[in-house]
Amino acid sequence: MEHVPPAPAGPPEVVVLTGDVMPRGMDAVERLARVRYVGEPELAEALPGADVFFMWDFLSDAVAGAWPSGGGPSGGGPGWVHIASAGVERLMFPGLIEGDAVITNSRGIFDEPIAEYVLGLVLAFAKDLHTTVRLQGERRWRHRETEGITGARALVVGTGPIGRAIGRRLSAAGLAVSGVGRTARDADPDLGRVHPMERLDEALAAADYVVLAAPLTPQTRGMIDAAALDRMRPSARLVNVGRGALVAEADLVKALRDKRIAGAALDVFEDEPLPPSSPLWAMPNVIVSPHMSGDVAGWRDELVRLFADNLGRYVAGRPLRNVVDKRLGYVGSSSGSEQRGQP
Repeated sequence: MEHVPPAPAGPPEVVVLTGDVMPRGMDAVERLARVRYVGEPELAEALPGADVFFMWDFLSDAVAGAWPSGGGPSGGGPGWVHIASAGVERLMFPGLIEGDAVITNSRGIFDEPIAEYVLGLVLAFAKDLHTTVRLQGERRWRHRETEGITGARALVVGTGPIGRAIGRRLSAAGLAVSGVGRTARDADPDLGRVHPMERLDEALAAADYVVLAAPLTPQTRGMIDAAALDRMRPSARLVNVGRGALVAEADLVKALRDKRIAGAALDVFEDEPLPPSSPLWAMPNVIVSPHMSGDVAGWRDELVRLFADNLGRYVAGRPLRNVVDKRLGYVGSSSGSEQRGQP
């Protein structure tokens, strides 16, 4: 299905919600369009006259309240909305979902970096690197044996592009990979056997590493709760690079304290930044990172280049890249990708 939102006869007006960090390298965009950079206070006034809305500050919660009534090309306001992240949950409000504006996201930018990050976390757990760093800081010499990863079983929950990249990377490192997704498959090229979501509990019981790369939907919210954690092996580790709300955080803390699972590496949290009062900070079997798993050097420039390419397609009347299917009702993106950190 092609998605070609109507473009004006002349240069389109693009409204960019900037946040604290301005996008760099916008020359290609400014050659094609009249660009207006705004903060949250100016957004409601700017959107009705815009043809395109570029949500650079994708952590903003202001869009729903600022969206024009009847927004979209037929009702005034942008006919196309592009967000500088793979996740689109902040755009999933009725005025935009039910209108005729097309939404695109930035999936594809973060796939391989996140897969590399996950492999690094798996190696860190297997080789006990976090303990080595801690002992070095304490100037303590304590010999230990570590684990191998060849043949270890990894379960990737989420079969979108990021989950697939993770599956390929872990398979190449020697792990036996399987997946969990909406549709069961026996021989997926990236994830091996894919279990249907309703059989998640069975799949959890066999995994040494459980990697969450699923979108946040009403069905996936809180799916790793006390019951799911009880299904996991005592030696298993949980890695979350998807959404913080996929995990019932209080249940995870209790499971880690009770040693019902061996550890967790968390890049996303229910509340971000993670509050200093969270017990996760001080737990020796937890690796905490500040929503950075996909943020390699140059990622912001890649986000701008993707939008500029899509803007060229828009002006030329060609189908856009990365169109989100609003009908799926996702809280995350239709691809199953993750939201990334602050641009």
